[in-house]
Amino acid sequence: MEFSRRETLGLALGAAVMTVLPLRASASIVEDRIAEFTGGADMADTGIELTAPEIAENGNTVPISVDAPGATAIMVLATGNPTPGVATFNFGPLAGSQSASTRIRLAGTQDVVAIAKLADGSFAKASAAVKVTIGGCGG
Repeated sequence: MEFSRRETLGLALGAAVMTVLPLRASASIVEDRIAEFTGGADMADTGIELTAPEIAENGNTVPISVDAPGATAIMVLATGNPTPGVATFNFGPLAGSQSASTRIRLAGTQDVVAIAKLADGSFAKASAAVKVTIGGCGG
């Protein structure tokens, strides 16, 4: 079976579009999750600290920690994962500190985002870019 130049270009364009679609869908999922958590409120750049490595040798176990004094909840998202929601930590009035640390799985190089809901009803956001040398979600 032979393809004409036009058919070959059409197939190539279709393949390129199919590789970009999951990234756009993921971006909208991340934005939807953030809007659902914050109710569309503005977010400050201060009030939360996210600690993640710049380079992760293995995407299967990437250590992160978040600290947001006065927070009632902290949501963590991995923007490049097929399922971006990583964790939501809720803190009650008797919590000794509003911080958490865990290991997460990253599919590849991407941003990790943490959003804190503070006790006064405001929100704070922090993000960190993590370069992954070996993917953790099947990569």
